[in-house]
Amino acid sequence: MIGMVYLVGAGPGDPGLLTLRGRECLHDADVVLYDRLVNPRILNEVPNGVELIDVGKSRGKRKFSQEDINSTLVQLAQDGNQVVRLKGGDPFIFGRGGEEGLALSSVGIPFEVVPGVSSVSSVPAFAGIPLTHRGISSSFMVLSGSNASVQEEHPVDWSLVAQFKGTLVILMGLKGLPEITEELLKFQKPRDTPVAVIQSGTLPTQRVITGTLDDISDKIKDSGLEPPVVTVIGEVVSLTDSLSLRSDCSLSGKRVLVTRDASQSGDLSRLLEQRGANPIQLPTIQITGPTNYRGLDKSLGQLQTYSWIIFTSINGVTEFFRRLFLFGKDSRELKGTKICAIGIATNKLLGSYGILADLVPTNFSSQDLVKAFEAYNITGSTILLPRSEIGTRVLPEQLEKMGALVEIVPVYKTVIPKHSKKFVHKIFEIPMDVIIFASSSSVTNLMQMLEHNMAYIEGASIVCIGPTTATTAKELGLDVHVIAQNHTVEGIVEDLEEYFLNGSVS
Repeated sequence: MIGMVYLVGAGPGDPGLLTLRGRECLHDADVVLYDRLVNPRILNEVPNGVELIDVGKSRGKRKFSQEDINSTLVQLAQDGNQVVRLKGGDPFIFGRGGEEGLALSSVGIPFEVVPGVSSVSSVPAFAGIPLTHRGISSSFMVLSGSNASVQEEHPVDWSLVAQFKGTLVILMGLKGLPEITEELLKFQKPRDTPVAVIQSGTLPTQRVITGTLDDISDKIKDSGLEPPVVTVIGEVVSLTDSLSLRSDCSLSGKRVLVTRDASQSGDLSRLLEQRGANPIQLPTIQITGPTNYRGLDKSLGQLQTYSWIIFTSINGVTEFFRRLFLFGKDSRELKGTKICAIGIATNKLLGSYGILADLVPTNFSSQDLVKAFEAYNITGSTILLPRSEIGTRVLPEQLEKMGALVEIVPVYKTVIPKHSKKFVHKIFEIPMDVIIFASSSSVTNLMQMLEHNMAYIEGASIVCIGPTTATTAKELGLDVHVIAQNHTVEGIVEDLEEYFLNGSVS
């Protein structure tokens, strides 16, 4: 059976600009071939176990020629795979999607084009530059800067371009910008025509340098700008100061590594982006079922025998109820059993299952939980503790000292995601400003992935969600700079902001 190929546009960089159809295709894929400019966070949409193939090309460097990519798409589809060809921007705008479609069509491989948000319009928009504006410009022209040279086989006719009265948008034109401006000036384009050069458009690391045709080449010479960039030439550039989405944020420009499970990274990443940070998602843990379900299944069959159930995380809640529902049971099985939730998020998730916790400690460490239980007489009480396979003995031992009988039941375990192993060294090619750990497992797994090489994290501020995670980090030789007072994603971000503002957290 022949498979299907989807030519998917990933958008300009911001993962929020991936289309819903594009996300659907990634979720259903067997194999994904992706470009160099695809944001790694978008690849987190790909289910574990799906093959990822990096076919990215840059000037002078390539792992796959276009012919190699075409033949690989054909072969994978002929083998019966659902294949996603993930391309930056839109597949049919300087993306060679047409060439790939023709290659597939020529041998009878079915394919679908999934348009993406193009950098042509989105990058200028994020920089506050409308390509058209009443009274200023009613049209725009898009050019490839890689074809700008008069030495190219099919060079741009700059004599015609210079006479165009609308907005010019040039993609991939950083290296050739001096030649481009020279050609436009040669054909009488006014020297004071406004120009904007935009790097990393739509991302928190976006940079915009403005000038005129007369001076823009000099301005970018020592700016440190790197490709890819989008260049906008025309009077609409003068609107950027009034319409720009940029703002001075507390974490502006900070590269922040988010190490949570991929399914739980979104909220934290969005909060960081709102503060101007550049969140880099590298899931160091993946939640899976326990090694075996014998203990959990036994406990689910005798829930009425427990005085208390303590849920220590949203993962424990999710896996507990998933297994409970699998046996055709629901929350009514917990009737008569008191419930303790550690953490606001854990309590909120319990609420979605119709459970109102009897005890939610204001602080979330094991010591604080034991102190909260001092208000109850738990001598002789049987307490069920559904949690990770690798939890410490601190909490159960302290509860046992208070006279309780504690039964620990593994409901999930954490493993290192295969995708992350593949990307870890590439991600650290640019140093991190901040690394956030939301669990002890995330610390242990990252250090294992980095082979305990401290050089990778040198200079990064280490942020931990609570004292237990901080203890693990310190035991592995890390200097912990922030321990979140409120053990939630909101608390992490608030304390991180205070740290960079005041140098410490009060």
